[in-house]
Amino acid sequence: MKLVGKLVAVFRVAAGLTQAQLADAVGIQVETVASIEQGRRALLPDLARRMDELLETKGALATAVENMPEVDLVPAWAEQYMDLERTALALSWYDNQVLPGLLQTEAYARAVFRNRVPVFSEDKIAVRTASRLERQEILHRLEPPTISFVVWEPVVMLRLVDDAAHAEHLRHLRACALLPGVSLQILPLSHRTHAGLDGPFILLETPDYQQVAYSETQRGSMLVSDPDEISILSQKYAMLRAQALSPEATLGLLDRLLGDRDR
Repeated sequence: MKLVGKLVAVFRVAAGLTQAQLADAVGIQVETVASIEQGRRALLPDLARRMDELLETKGALATAVENMPEVDLVPAWAEQYMDLERTALALSWYDNQVLPGLLQTEAYARAVFRNRVPVFSEDKIAVRTASRLERQEILHRLEPPTISFVVWEPVVMLRLVDDAAHAEHLRHLRACALLPGVSLQILPLSHRTHAGLDGPFILLETPDYQQVAYSETQRGSMLVSDPDEISILSQKYAMLRAQALSPEATLGLLDRLLGDRDR
């Protein structure tokens, strides 16, 4: 990723353009150009092709992106994803393992990090918990992104915390579901069709109106920008939303869970 960023900078300077001029010419923000050149943000294929055309680099950037070593597609601690998350216009998030990070309470986030193997120190748990909670500010902006969550019912029922903290996170989920721009849907365990059996993933729309997907595995994470792969994940997400409870029925389920607990 750093090599591709250096190539952008070299070609830009050779063309006699500033970062601001390049950003204006390809229709993106100057901060995006700076992040790409510094290796903090991936150069996506569509943007690489636009830059190649503008800078007359004969497809060099698009070729570099297409042949990027796999290690460069796995951001350290998902920093690349979080950079995109902070500026996304829209997010579509499916999870079948733990609650999405943007919906976790402090107690729940601590429990997630405390269950990590190899074990985190208490200091690392505190730092990572604080970082996760800070990400949630996007939910409370004056103009928040449009965010859709589909969560498998067993994730909601998972008892990583004690009874009081579990009730707290159910109430927190309900409050988040009522935020402007947020849609929360629970995919019930009883449903006989399930489009998300391959695992969790997130779809993002960037400020440059590009579509990106993010997924995590046991030992890494990956950003996906290939149009064919994005299309497949978009189809899966559409099916998941159709198979899940409606946002209104989801609120009803959370109310019943809270009511059963308080009896």
